[in-house]
Amino acid sequence: MDVHQNARLTPRCRELLVTRVLAGRCRRTVARELGVSEKTVQKWVGRFQREGITGLRDRSSRPRRSPAVTAEALQLAVVALRRQRFTLASIASQLLLSRSSVARICRRAGLSRLSQLDPVPHYPRYERAQPGSCCTWT
Repeated sequence: MDVHQNARLTPRCRELLVTRVLAGRCRRTVARELGVSEKTVQKWVGRFQREGITGLRDRSSRPRRSPAVTAEALQLAVVALRRQRFTLASIASQLLLSRSSVARICRRAGLSRLSQLDPVPHYPRYERAQPGSCCTWT
């Protein structure tokens, strides 16, 4: 867990908060002592009562679902057009997507720059037994 130095309630402090409230102290007093709002005290006590000690841990702020995800077929179409060297703006206008969505899809596929589309150039290496042996001078 990464707690910043000015954090009001670490998991240990949340446990202290809950024990004080469950011992019979007033929520307003406990909130004032710990420098948080009464609503915060109520939230942590409620979580403790529902989930026990595990409810006092930090939770992820990542959304559980993302309803506005671009459809898989559209993502494949974006990648296909980008491999044909279309610009991000032209792909966006053809597929009726925003340019930022097209850019995000291309970045995720590793195609955000045109230089990433070109294959790595192969330079054949020629080795000779002696310098100048490839040419005959008369």
